[in-house]
Amino acid sequence: MAINIGILGGSGYTGIELLRILANHPHTDVTVITSRKYAGVKVSEVFPSLYGITDLTFTEPDTTRLAEASDIVFTCVPHQTAMNIVPALLKKGLKVIDLSADFRLRDRETYERWYQKHVAPELLEEAVYGLPELYREQIATARLIANPGCYPTSCILPLVPLLRTGIIQSEGIIIDSKSGTSGAGRSASTATLFCEVNEGFKAYKIGEHRHTPEIEQELSVAAGTNIFVNFTPHLVPMSRGILSTIYALPATGASETEIRACLQDVYGSSRFIQVLPRGSFPNVSSVRGTNFCHMGLKIDSRTGRLIVVSVIDNLCRGASGQAVQNMNIMEGLNEITGLETLALYP
Repeated sequence: MAINIGILGGSGYTGIELLRILANHPHTDVTVITSRKYAGVKVSEVFPSLYGITDLTFTEPDTTRLAEASDIVFTCVPHQTAMNIVPALLKKGLKVIDLSADFRLRDRETYERWYQKHVAPELLEEAVYGLPELYREQIATARLIANPGCYPTSCILPLVPLLRTGIIQSEGIIIDSKSGTSGAGRSASTATLFCEVNEGFKAYKIGEHRHTPEIEQELSVAAGTNIFVNFTPHLVPMSRGILSTIYALPATGASETEIRACLQDVYGSSRFIQVLPRGSFPNVSSVRGTNFCHMGLKIDSRTGRLIVVSVIDNLCRGASGQAVQNMNIMEGLNEITGLETLALYP
């Protein structure tokens, strides 16, 4: 029997990515997809890549309709919008995977310092942070998943095992991340116009990006102490992909071989995380359109600093692919189901 899927706010990049992935999922049926902007318009007219794939039409958001037609709802709406509708979906007995930032931060004060007033704080403690390799057991029994941000996914995956074991120092971590323009969403913006981005490369939100507290939250849990990082995001002229270069100091005596072994011990059985061999470093083109995270590492013999490079596809592993992986776990399916696509290369 198919799992009926509702997508709330399906006309953005995460919505089309969900549709692309779920079109090849053997156990799901997307029954309703909403969009205030395109209500009454066929999905394939908005996304021509889906001609012949779906006959769905966008509808106005309606919790009653979603409850009648769905078992699980993916909420692909902006922060603040999600917190206003997720409680109603849960009350109707639906499971929810929220792709906004509204339930990622466990502390209400932290959320309100970086975003705005939270109108459903009672759900912050219940929401499970949806990083499958780290919270698989909790995800399996959850009714509300806070799907991680794209930048945090690329940073947290390599750093958590290293902090848990104490093989790196908890102070002085620097994260330098670059993202394609799809990370800014599908709405028109001067900053992401072709002529603004093409042949350009810039840092933005220096020292104030909203993904910072999300990264620090998960790293602090892993280390058992408060972690503060320098996180600087950059915009590069490509459509999708994230590359994060992470700098940290190894614990006294820790070797590059031991650090690589630490990551391999944690992720050796994880289908979607690949720790590359010594001397190899990842390229975003190797994970394009996939749910994979590739990582490579090296200790700079001159400075003694560990350098880890991590790459993901921001729309797939950093959003919709990870959301489907979470759904699979919640429904008792093999978590790789529907996500075995290989990278489009070249």
